[in-house]
Amino acid sequence: MATLLPPPKRVKVYHGVPEPEPEPARPSPNIVVQFVSEDDGQPLAPAVTLPANLSREALEELLNKLSPQEDPVPFAFHVAVPEGESTIPGAPTRIGISKSIENDVLHHPVISRSFTEEDVFVLHCSPQSVFRVRPPTRCSSTLSGHSSPILCASFSPTGNFLATGSGDTTARLWNLDTETPSHTLSGHKGWVLCVEWEAMERRLATGGHDGHVRIWDPKTGKPLGDALKGHSKWIMSLCWEPIHLNPSTPRLASSSKDGTVRVWSLLTRRVEYTLGGHTASVNVVKWGGVGKGVLYTASSDRTVRVWDAEAGRQLHILKEHAHWVNTLALNTDFVLRTGPFDHTGKKPASDEEAQKLALQRYNAVLSTTPELLISGSDDHTLFLWSPFPNGDPVVTSNGPTTKTKPVSRLVGHSLQVSHVAFSPDGRWAASASWDSSVRIWEGRTGKYVATLRGHVGGVYRVAWSADGRAVVSCGKDSTVKTWDLKIYKLKNDLTCHTDEVYCVDFVADKIVSGGRDRVVKIWKN
Repeated sequence: MATLLPPPKRVKVYHGVPEPEPEPARPSPNIVVQFVSEDDGQPLAPAVTLPANLSREALEELLNKLSPQEDPVPFAFHVAVPEGESTIPGAPTRIGISKSIENDVLHHPVISRSFTEEDVFVLHCSPQSVFRVRPPTRCSSTLSGHSSPILCASFSPTGNFLATGSGDTTARLWNLDTETPSHTLSGHKGWVLCVEWEAMERRLATGGHDGHVRIWDPKTGKPLGDALKGHSKWIMSLCWEPIHLNPSTPRLASSSKDGTVRVWSLLTRRVEYTLGGHTASVNVVKWGGVGKGVLYTASSDRTVRVWDAEAGRQLHILKEHAHWVNTLALNTDFVLRTGPFDHTGKKPASDEEAQKLALQRYNAVLSTTPELLISGSDDHTLFLWSPFPNGDPVVTSNGPTTKTKPVSRLVGHSLQVSHVAFSPDGRWAASASWDSSVRIWEGRTGKYVATLRGHVGGVYRVAWSADGRAVVSCGKDSTVKTWDLKIYKLKNDLTCHTDEVYCVDFVADKIVSGGRDRVVKIWKN
């Protein structure tokens, strides 16, 4: 049977009235554009006159031809909104260029009056990663096995494996190539509250409500020795020593509800030292890569403390918060977590090569800024700190300093801050709050950028894509959401969970989420 063609469209009849002439295309004005660096505000090229409707891709190509770089670099462009111009509370402080300056700035519904065609448009240029991650849009697997809510989830540094911890006293390993269960890690006598991968992917550490820390071989799923015992209350956080400091036998730091931090040597399986300066629960511990290593701890005693990881001596006490400090993030978190592994997939042949690669990646992040940290609290605020603005920490005999002032105070959330995370390159930070919003901040100055609204309940966690172009969040409303950072709007709403989503992680082009409905969901494009 032949396929029937659709009938032709009816021709519009004007019934004696002359057909109106088509409206002529409006000519695009010429404007003056100055490209400046996002890092230091220095001009990247001379000011140029060009059509306002020039596309973003053409702007990128023009900048690469004008700047003296051998290889073309992808850029993100934005125009800063003059202070006081936007009367809408929480409005973005910058306008990203997604189509053209004419479309995004001159025709903007709110701030278009702030700019005229005679102005010099200062385009802030931020270099992007040379690879691009496609944000997931669909659920590719729903993995069951846990019999209680899933409390934590973490991808391995290479992205080949996934570890989850649950209230059923077990942790589980999943193979992401086949998206199937790999091993069940049984041994804890209480909830598994945190899981942490060593950056070389040789070991996995888990901390439980029983106060024990256990080390596992991810290839076999077998425990490496007995549990590490010493804490009198449950484990709140775990962190491994960076690979560029100790590639063969990195130490492990654990923080606990008992107010102490213990640093474990996996050679002797004993505590090297215990940090006991806090007077309440230590909620987060981070191992920084400055000098020979520093430890950052955040506590419910309202302080953040900085320690020399080599000698266990206290260096700084950061006192600004008015309530419990719940979360902590370093601008080097991503490179410390992934060690020598990057987007090329190359694997080091030896510990020495791994140390060299990890050090190169670490130094690349710190080439224009020192190691920074952001702390988030129940007082609804965050603080950006730079404890070592001049590089390596200096140990003095006068005891810890308490006069270290924050770089900036990040205000805007109306309820408790639940989580904060830096982008992989350290240029941006995202914070999640119980006020149902995610806020984006400049990672080096702490300036407010935009608010991402879409959740209808508290937001529990946020994670960044490896290219720094997308953010994913999860929360009480049982959804996982990905956000477009060009326009600061919702990109994809991933709605397959049937209850609260407690944890989320982002690696390559995959997102994993888990929560109260006891299933692990893997999302792909």
